[in-house]
Amino acid sequence: MKMTGAQALIECFIRKGVEVVFGYPGGAVLPIYDVLYDAPIRHVLTRHEQGAVHAADGYARVTGKPGVCIATSGPGATNLVTGLANAYMDSIPIVAVTGQVATNLIGRDSFQEADITGITTPITKHNYLVKDVRDLPRIISEAFYIATTGRPGPVLIDLPRDVSSAEFDFVYTDKVDLVGYKPTYKGHVKQIEEAAAAINGSRRPVLYVGGGVISSGAHRELFALATKANVPVTTTLMGLGAFPGNHPLSLGMLGMHGTAYANYAVMNSDLLIAVGARFDDRVTGKLDVFAPQAKVIHIDIDPAEIGKNVDVDIPIVGDARNVLSSLVERVQHVERTEWFEKIAGWKRDYPLAYEERDDEIAPQYVVEQIYEITKGQAIIATEVGQHQMWAAQYYRFDEPRCFVSSGGLGTMGYGFPAAIGAQVGRPDRTVIDIAGDGSFQMNIQELGTVASNRIPVKVVILNNGCLGMVRQWQQLFYKERYSYIDLRDNPDFVQIAAAYGIKGRRITKREEVRPVLEEMLALPEPVVIDVQVCRGANVYPMVPAGGALDKMLGLGRE
Repeated sequence: MKMTGAQALIECFIRKGVEVVFGYPGGAVLPIYDVLYDAPIRHVLTRHEQGAVHAADGYARVTGKPGVCIATSGPGATNLVTGLANAYMDSIPIVAVTGQVATNLIGRDSFQEADITGITTPITKHNYLVKDVRDLPRIISEAFYIATTGRPGPVLIDLPRDVSSAEFDFVYTDKVDLVGYKPTYKGHVKQIEEAAAAINGSRRPVLYVGGGVISSGAHRELFALATKANVPVTTTLMGLGAFPGNHPLSLGMLGMHGTAYANYAVMNSDLLIAVGARFDDRVTGKLDVFAPQAKVIHIDIDPAEIGKNVDVDIPIVGDARNVLSSLVERVQHVERTEWFEKIAGWKRDYPLAYEERDDEIAPQYVVEQIYEITKGQAIIATEVGQHQMWAAQYYRFDEPRCFVSSGGLGTMGYGFPAAIGAQVGRPDRTVIDIAGDGSFQMNIQELGTVASNRIPVKVVILNNGCLGMVRQWQQLFYKERYSYIDLRDNPDFVQIAAAYGIKGRRITKREEVRPVLEEMLALPEPVVIDVQVCRGANVYPMVPAGGALDKMLGLGRE
């Protein structure tokens, strides 16, 4: 069958089960958009290419399917860079298609030319420049395979305009044979048996769980292991929802803004079982004194992660779901009464706490109210900053794929477009972007996307009139020299929402919080809520950067 490259691309998308793409057209991708005009694929026109790639990212996180986005050449392609780096850091499967100038113009500084494969090599799992249209079906199959297998990640396909327009005899292929790319899914039996013996013999074990458990769909196996072996569970930011946040074995999040009892438990454990986690510096604090008494088991599908940041006693390379399933068969119930009494004491003495005042709204209170009203059933997206940490601390996530946040890269401006993708992927769920006033403005133009597509995302801005996390660091570590963090000249977010035809409300009093949030959630349309919160609120507990995990500031006693 004769097809153009653009027709082949869309035909392959259909055969791969792609239902929606996020994108922004331009000259180099016009052949693709001409085919999309008649294609049975939903296209969501974002207002910026960065919005498109973050939306694809959010879609992937909540559905488990690869997110797909399209951008034109030059600035369109480079506008994807932050989103690709974000997805790469958090191991999110994305297939990004960029237009490129015609092959005979490549390397001539042509109009809207950028070497996007060179630019994105360090921030994609793999990328392709398609020079021969006959390679396209194979490349597309490889791109989806690479993005979704092993440790997931973004893959970019750069498609020159003449390749998109060229005709060839289309033959679909789903066969992928990549020499040297063979992810290991099953862990080594002897290492699994050694790990099981270590768990059975441990008096103070802790499961330390990352986003790898969610991406591998291993949350049921994790639950089975924790409850059968009687082991407390702490998660990273990316691991929130991998284990029920309200379960008695849950310690919540660990690390810089983790719970005190999670950090104390890790620092006093004799066995740390890391699953799908990478010992990020925001988790470990000072590496030299991290979990000093613990033997370490590390389970990860990416062998490059094992031993990268900490020495590991029992390394297991494999898919978390397979390895945990094998471990469950081999572990036994151990009471560990003394260990759980110790943890209960830390939970009693150092709960998450914040100061409530009559004249100001505590941002933590707003998150608590969102949790209570939604009964924990909403999908929560966040931007990056203080509000992100408060959402992680005070919204208890009981199931996976319900927390959408930028972990590794810490991308301000991520949450709102990611929430759009999440809502498109899960139209059956309430999706709320908990935002900061600084972060929200970085992709505020996507109000146009939700307005034109009537995507019912709710945005709750915790507006403190400043770059809150930077202000907190300047307060604590820079002698209160508040250098360029003031945003008190913020625009009127309610009026901006209205300009896009979106309802907005401002909350200035504590007693308004719950009724306005309830009203917002009852509406089947996008809504923006601007909550004027306490400017000086800090995120506690806090481990100063590079400090020991058990040396926390603000345990409700300072």
